[in-house]
Amino acid sequence: MDQRARTSTTFAPPVMEARRWLDGVTFTKDRPLINVSQAAPVDPPPAALRQAIADVALNEPEAHLYGPVLGLPELRAEIAGQWTAAYGGEVRAEQVCITSGCNQAFTAAIDTLCTDGDEVILPIPYYFNHRMWLDMSGVTTVCLPTRAGLIPDAEDAAALITPRTRAIVLVSPNNPAGVEYPAETLRAFYDLCKARGIALIVDETYRDFDARSGAPHDLFTEADWDQTLIQLYSFSKAYRLTGHRVGAMVASPARLAEVEKFLDTVAICPNQIGQRAALWGMRNLGQWLAGERHEILDRRAAIVEGFPRLAAQGWTLLGCGAYFAYVEHPFGIRSDELARRLVKDAGILLLPGTMFMPDERPEGGRQLRIAFANIDRAGVAKLFDRLEEFTTANSGL
Repeated sequence: MDQRARTSTTFAPPVMEARRWLDGVTFTKDRPLINVSQAAPVDPPPAALRQAIADVALNEPEAHLYGPVLGLPELRAEIAGQWTAAYGGEVRAEQVCITSGCNQAFTAAIDTLCTDGDEVILPIPYYFNHRMWLDMSGVTTVCLPTRAGLIPDAEDAAALITPRTRAIVLVSPNNPAGVEYPAETLRAFYDLCKARGIALIVDETYRDFDARSGAPHDLFTEADWDQTLIQLYSFSKAYRLTGHRVGAMVASPARLAEVEKFLDTVAICPNQIGQRAALWGMRNLGQWLAGERHEILDRRAAIVEGFPRLAAQGWTLLGCGAYFAYVEHPFGIRSDELARRLVKDAGILLLPGTMFMPDERPEGGRQLRIAFANIDRAGVAKLFDRLEEFTTANSGL
């Protein structure tokens, strides 16, 4: 293979890599695999939404045709209206576009901002797909170490900005750490980016599962917010629409005109049926989504309440929220080796911190991500049982 190829500049997709660890491993009926590797619901959408999808497929011929590159106008308007109400600032439909999942929203944003040799600042641990796209785009990832509670600090970021810096990327609630960035943190980063003339990309894929009430930040209240802020969102988690690939970007109309060039050449338009499903969900599933949020918060509580027994064995809970618990293990081996051992010896599939850090950062070797989107409170207890048993049996590891 030509090593100048852009895909050769980055690593293999981590979730797919972890799944390969299952090859040749047998799990028994009474001790099945506990899969906490991926932050995506495996259950289908609720029955009412599936019926709505079926009705669209049967009765709306235009849902099977190309649609507007920037997305269904009704969905763009719905997002604008709900965001205006939720964040206390004005968001207009022309400031919203629909993408084929939130990952595509990120790739489109980067392609409107960067060229070869530019720099983007990512707090670590980072979301690995963000790093992968920057690698393949010829953009340098500048890692921003986080402070206590895995919260990044704007003063630290300011010291990393160079003439080639084009953006700072924040994910809140965070993937992989689960932590919710305080409103004052987001404000400090916004003010920094505005003052330095760079973009602030805020990925709020998990906003629907934030434990706090009210708006998580006030950035949309700024009259000219769209000159600095680019917000990303996903419908995959809220309405279990992972396979339909529907995401969104909220930014200036001028930026979306550039985004349109990217989207038109990559996918032409977002999934038409998926967009209508997202719109139906936004209009009809508010109470159901509140129940989903309550369940996720209960799983989060189960993690926090049950963790002391692991802490007694040397484990540390570094962050917890949305779909994630981010932990530090007590063993003398790297987390990537440990993760493979956990598959074989404990029947647990999770991701090592080395997948969320550059190789030169040693802390990745001590960390693990637990994605609890698909294990309930009882499942959390079983997970902790196995981790406790494994730790006891491998105290000298």
